[in-house]
Order: sequence, then structure tokens, then C-alpha cells
Amino acid sequence: MLTLYSYWRSTTSYRVRVALNLKGLAYDTVPVNLVAGEQRDPDYVAKNPVKGVPTLVLEDGTVLTQSLAILDYLDHLAPDPALLPNDPLLRARVQAAAHTIAMEIHPVNNLKVVGHLKSEYGLTADQGTEWMRHWMTEGFHAYQALLPDRSGFSFSDPPLLCDICLVAQLYNAHRWGVDMTPFARLLEIEEHAMKLPAFEAARPENQPDAT
Repeated sequence: MLTLYSYWRSTTSYRVRVALNLKGLAYDTVPVNLVAGEQRDPDYVAKNPVKGVPTLVLEDGTVLTQSLAILDYLDHLAPDPALLPNDPLLRARVQAAAHTIAMEIHPVNNLKVVGHLKSEYGLTADQGTEWMRHWMTEGFHAYQALLPDRSGFSFSDPPLLCDICLVAQLYNAHRWGVDMTPFARLLEIEEHAMKLPAFEAARPENQPDAT
């Protein structure tokens, strides 16, 4: 069985949980408490030198890190349902939307980045929250501008890679009080997603380490 090292509030772990559920792949969860610093334990660092989550351990012991790389592997391991379309142009557009979340919003809002800003540059807790809200708002405007005029998921039904990335990031947006008034389309996508058991089961509140 696959083993997922995960933290319940990690949006990158959330992405992988959704994909595993969509593809019907069984997995065990091993919690890694990022707030407590368990990601810096030497035994864990040996698996994931980046000192983050998720980490996916295959049945033969092979270790995979980085959520987008893991999602790509899962898409090849279990191609149905596909996370990316076959059409080259649509595939590029879906990836661009996904990367708007995964490569624009997430890196600057990562726990270790915000923590470094606080410890080394004197950012207050309130300023840290405003920092995260700012970059989420910027990224959501960009994501929404990339979408075609349709209802349901971002580009097509069923959900694709970009929808998985978006829904996970929206969890953080709600948590940190981002004003979602301009983002009705994104909330529609989230509502659509939460009707699917794969997304509902992957919600942070439904994880074994949720506190």
C-alpha cells in the first residue's frame, strides 16, 4: 500500500489526498506535524530533504516528494480519471492555471517563508496574515482571468489538476480571512468539488491528525 506523509493543514498534502481519492488508490497516512517541527527530524529529512510535505512512499520503498511531481506520477500510475487533458492547448492552459496556485501563491505563503519573515525581519502576526492575504488575492485574480466562460469546474468536467490545486488553496483563503467577494467563480468551483466524495474525504478537518 502507498504511504503518504502528510500534515492535515498542508495544501500540498491536500492536493495529493484528492488525487489519490479520485483515482481510487488506497494509502496509509503518516502525520508530520509541521508546527511542531517534525519535518526537521533526521529520519524524516532522509526521506524528504526539503523538510516539507507531502512525501509519498511506494510499496517497494521508493520515495517521491513535491506534490506536482507526485501528481504527475499518480496520473501515469492510474490514468483514469486523468488530471490533465490530451489536447495540447487545453493541457497547457490547465497547467498554467495550476501553476498560478502552485508556483505563484504557495511558495511565498509557505509556512517556512512566513516564519522566516517573522523571525528575521520582524514581521508581526497581523502583518504575516496580510502578506498571505495579499498574495492569495493576487493569485486568485490571475487564476479567475484564465478561466473560460463556463460553469462547473475550471475547464471541463471531471475536475483536473488546476481544480485540485485551487480547492486546496481556497481552504487557506477561508482560514486566513481572504475577502472572496470578487471570486464568485472560484467559490462555484469549490462548491462543485465538495459534492464529490474524493474532495470531501480529503478535507483537512477529515484527516486523522486534525486538531
